[in-house]
Amino acid sequence: MAMPDRPVIMLSAGEASGDLHGGTLCRALRALEPTVNLVGMGGPRMAAAGMEILADPTHHAVVGLTEAVGRVPALYGAYRALLRRIRAQRPDALVLIDFPEFNMRLGRAASRAGVRVVYFVPPQVWAWRPWRARRIARFATRVLTVLPFEREVYEAVDAPVEYTGHPLLDVLPLDMTRDHARERLGLDPAVSVIGLLPGSRRKEIARLLPAMLEAAKKLAAGDPRRRFLLGAAATVNAPEMATALTVARETGGPRIDIVEGLTHELMAAADVLMIASGRNG
Repeated sequence: MAMPDRPVIMLSAGEASGDLHGGTLCRALRALEPTVNLVGMGGPRMAAAGMEILADPTHHAVVGLTEAVGRVPALYGAYRALLRRIRAQRPDALVLIDFPEFNMRLGRAASRAGVRVVYFVPPQVWAWRPWRARRIARFATRVLTVLPFEREVYEAVDAPVEYTGHPLLDVLPLDMTRDHARERLGLDPAVSVIGLLPGSRRKEIARLLPAMLEAAKKLAAGDPRRRFLLGAAATVNAPEMATALTVARETGGPRIDIVEGLTHELMAAADVLMIASGRNG
């Protein structure tokens, strides 16, 4: 437990993208206040930034109801662990990072316990289920949006909102040139490079990767000199993905090399990208 005079901030992130943003936020908070006690739910990036991890669901990200139902027991256990700590320690603030189905419930409970709640990277209410904005406004002390037009959406329901800018701008190598990125990846500057980014969730990858591999086969037929690279998220089982690529090659597909931990460099190096939908990196 933290000493009474140390600020305590709990954070809650449930996916790889949230862990990325949470890790950046943890480092920023510690730079502002070196004695801060960070605790909560997150993944390896938040742990590396000095947060005490009470639960880590980020390696088992899901898409769709079927996979989500299978995770209910683990997520319920994580919820209970966080709620116990909230009631026992009364953190100075709870920071929610995306993951709305879980975090909205946690935020309501924390607010009822008298804890200030900050929602960082709130759900895309402008795209679907807009009623969530009003629900968030009822329990959030502050909503920090990452897209400029989101501010107006939350202002319309009287939420205390600020536009912060997208956190990826703090981690993307914006000054990296195409040639520099290719040098880091060991790519010939003259070849055509096509990147595949099928996502970070197992079901998402299972749905999108076959279509991407089929597209890669057709693109390779048009120009055999093209290079294909696949960016693997931290949540991905790389050996399992490598097996899928081997099978695809045995059935006439091109060689596709897996790139781990260098997704942003891959994006800078590629001439064409096939990307799973999403906003959080």
